Amino acid sequence: MKKIDASKEPCSECGGRLERKHITQEFEREGVKVKLSGIAALVCADCGEIYFQPGGADKVAAAANSLFDLAIVEKQHKRSLTARISQPR
Repeated sequence: MKKIDASKEPCSECGGRLERKHITQEFEREGVKVKLSGIAALVCADCGEIYFQPGGADKVAAAANSLFDLAIVEKQHKRSLTARISQPR
């Protein structure tokens, strides 16, 4: 099976060029905000559509859900909770 380099594929929304980036995503649930930064993704240079590696979106959602759980347990309702993904050097 041939591995496809997704960064060389066009954007499925507009046909634009995809670029590898580390992005920040913010989520809100019932007034509680959580933010994940340093997420590896492909982003369309033209329309901004975001693409994750296979299974990546599920992992981002699981991480956000874990932060929501932590915010509720720690009663962080009046502040946002942020997690930073560190890249190995």
